[in-house]
Amino acid sequence: MTRLSAQGLTVRRGGRTIVDNVSMTVESGQFVALLGPNGAGKSTLLTRLAGLDAPDAGQVMLDGQALSAIGLRALAGRRAFLPQAPRAEWPVSVERLVALGLTPHLPAFGRLPSDMAARVTLMLAQADLADRRDQPATTLSSGELARAMLARAMVGDPDVLLVDEPLAGLDPRHALDGIARLRGLADGGKLVIASLHDLVLAARYASHVAVLREGQLVAFGETSATLTAPLLRATFGVEACVSGAGTATAIVDFVPERAPMVP
Repeated sequence: MTRLSAQGLTVRRGGRTIVDNVSMTVESGQFVALLGPNGAGKSTLLTRLAGLDAPDAGQVMLDGQALSAIGLRALAGRRAFLPQAPRAEWPVSVERLVALGLTPHLPAFGRLPSDMAARVTLMLAQADLADRRDQPATTLSSGELARAMLARAMVGDPDVLLVDEPLAGLDPRHALDGIARLRGLADGGKLVIASLHDLVLAARYASHVAVLREGQLVAFGETSATLTAPLLRATFGVEACVSGAGTATAIVDFVPERAPMVP
C-alpha cells in the first residue's frame, strides 16, 4: 500500500498565500481528480506533492517518510510528475524522449536493456505514436507532444503518478484514451493524481475528487458523493446539473444564465 499525505501544506509567493494549510491523505488504487478554477493553486500543490519544491509550512509524507528525507533517485524511482504544458527543448527522437522516463531505473553503463526497450515500445503504441518513434520530438504537434510526455511519465511504472492537465490540447479520441489509461493505472494498484478541467471526464473516471478554491481544500472524497451541483456552484460560480457522478455514464451539464433583455 502506497500512501501520500500532505500535512498543513502552505505555499506563499510575494505576500500571497497560494496553497493554504492543505491536509489530505491519498493512497494506491485511487485516481484523484484535482479540480478548481484558474489560479486556485492546483499546479503549485502538485509540485509540492511531487517533492519538486519545498513548502513554506507543512510537509508531505510518502509511506510515513518525509519527501525531504528521501533521496532524489529513490524518489524519482517511485513517483513521476508531468508538468502543465511540457515542452521538448531538444530534437531527440520520440522514442528517446519517452525512454527518458526510465532514467531512475537505468543501469550505469550499457544500452537500454531489452525489457526496458520493450516497455518504451509498448508506451509508444498505447500513446498512438508508434509511427512517430524516430521523428524529432520538436516536430510533433502540441497534442502529439502531450501524448509523448504522458507516455514518458508512465513508462517507468511509478507507484505515484502526478500529472498537471494531461489532457490539454488532445482531441476527443486521445483524451478518452489518456484518461482511461490513468484510471487503468489506479485500478492496477497505483496512485494517480491529475489536475483536470473536463468535469465530465472527472465525473466518469476519477474515483475521488479534491477541490481547491483560493488555495484551500474545500472538498475531498469519493466522486460519487463529492462532485455535486452545489459544490460546482460554490467553486466555479456556475449552475450545473450533475447526474451519476462516479459512474461511466456521468453527466455534468452547465446551465447558462439568461442574458439580460435588451430594450
